[in-house]
Amino acid sequence: MELTISTVALPHRDPEASLAFFRDVLGFEVRQDVGGGTMRWITVGPPQRADVSILLAPPVTDPGVTEEERRVITEMMAKGTYGWILLATPDLDATFAQVRSAGADVIQEPTEQPYGMRDCALRDPAGTTIRIQELR
Repeated sequence: MELTISTVALPHRDPEASLAFFRDVLGFEVRQDVGGGTMRWITVGPPQRADVSILLAPPVTDPGVTEEERRVITEMMAKGTYGWILLATPDLDATFAQVRSAGADVIQEPTEQPYGMRDCALRDPAGTTIRIQELR
């Protein structure tokens, strides 16, 4: 069996804010943008990797989700505990400087972690934690 990761989904609360963050702050290209209003699915990805994408999707669109489940998901998104993603870069300091100057919500500056990785952390407009690790 041969598998690869093609697309990962992250929730959005405000599609325009999420689009601006992933396109303008992180530098991803927009690959697809369908739907309208808050029911919008936007696919973005790094320009140099056409085979890897992030789908920015409205949360809780399944009609089988209860109101209590919707409430819990909304609370988890607000706390930044509903989803997270790990990105990588060869130059963490330059990347961090760029995302900070673009106005990213920084939650951790570049740090050498006890498990041997150097990374930083920020949040997207939906509250999703984004960690960026330095490739070594």
